[in-house]
Amino acid sequence: MNKGKKRSAAVLSTILLASSFSVVAPPLAQPVAAAENKVVHPSAKAHDQKVIARVSQERMFADASYLADTIGPRVTGTETEQQAAEFIRERLTSLGYEVETQEFGIPDKGGGHLHTSDDNEVLITIPAGSGGTSEEGMTAPLFDAKLGKPENFTDEAKGKIALISRGELTFVEKVQNAVEAGAIGVIIYNNVDASAPLNPSLGGTSFDIPVGGITKASGEALLQDVVAQNETVNFNVQLLKNVTSQNIIATRAPQKGDNHEIVHVSAHYDSVQFAPGASDNASGTAVALELARVLKSYPIDKEVRFVFVGAEEIGLLGSKYYAENLSEDELKRSIANFNMDMVGTSWENASAIYMNTLDGQANIVTDTALKTAERIGTPSELILYQRGASDHEAFHEAGIPAVNFIRREPGTAALEPYYHTPQDTMEYLSAERLKEAGDLVGASIYSLIRK
Repeated sequence: MNKGKKRSAAVLSTILLASSFSVVAPPLAQPVAAAENKVVHPSAKAHDQKVIARVSQERMFADASYLADTIGPRVTGTETEQQAAEFIRERLTSLGYEVETQEFGIPDKGGGHLHTSDDNEVLITIPAGSGGTSEEGMTAPLFDAKLGKPENFTDEAKGKIALISRGELTFVEKVQNAVEAGAIGVIIYNNVDASAPLNPSLGGTSFDIPVGGITKASGEALLQDVVAQNETVNFNVQLLKNVTSQNIIATRAPQKGDNHEIVHVSAHYDSVQFAPGASDNASGTAVALELARVLKSYPIDKEVRFVFVGAEEIGLLGSKYYAENLSEDELKRSIANFNMDMVGTSWENASAIYMNTLDGQANIVTDTALKTAERIGTPSELILYQRGASDHEAFHEAGIPAVNFIRREPGTAALEPYYHTPQDTMEYLSAERLKEAGDLVGASIYSLIRK
């Protein structure tokens, strides 16, 4: 899931009752707790049973394991991201779908190294859109630019590498302010403890100067050992030019007629550097693959498209490319987007399924999911929440009602602690929660597309 582009966290919460739900804007924008005595029961509807009786948690868990363990970190534009795309493409083809590979360019990618003057290496992540350096790298002092606001820079920043804390401004704004102040490079350190370096997404913006992300601990150490001691660092970024990523699209249309309404089902399959990406987002990918298998042959009266997008982690580039290339006719016929991101975490606190919409408003997807949850007895609380930061953004901005299904902690809306770290492994993925997501989203989709 991409967090480089944050949205206001104004919250609208949903209480799922026995026969209805309400949307409430409570004081202090806190989610409302789910009803304690929600009835859990299997659906008596045959169309629900067609889906939930066939969705296999074992198959989804195995697919997630292949992506996270066998392939591993699937960084945008790398060979491993392409391996994941090929795995998805082969699976969909074997299921009998019409499959399209939609290739698109991404900003030049870089690999980088950061060394202190005593040759200690600091782990660093180089985002797409970073500028490069000479083969020798740049050796320069660091400038403590605090949060990277314009007022945090002085004339002393010129010719130095700006060391900036995450927070308050977007990553792009921080880098832009550094460029305007005359800095020759930017290193952004996290404001929370994490085991992996920060991945500062630049959202498709490119810069001439090198940009990198490091951990909070590394940033604080540089402030103490380099800035305070007026030492230098060597920052080396080598760029890969003309890099591409790809979307894999599987389409199934009704046998008769044309101009059918379209339901889009999406999930991203790339991950961040250092992270196997079991939850983010092998989980959503595995569920989408399983739903493609389950829904491949039932009679339908709407077109369904399974869209597996690349380059989510560097600014939602795959989904933006897909949505921007839909024709006017396709946009008019598109009625819904079900997006799945981080739906299988085993983190105990993530007991709710959040339905994130960009405007915080209910739509056909949330309405359908709530009715489905009531019928099939989905055990988790469902919460309507205002947030972007995943591929549903692109669909919403194209005018398509869109929802991101994601597990979070009720009240705080916190994500699992393994998010974007090397600990995002199969150890912390729940087969049961994959099944819950598959049942809920699958039965919801089928209730819309079935004949």
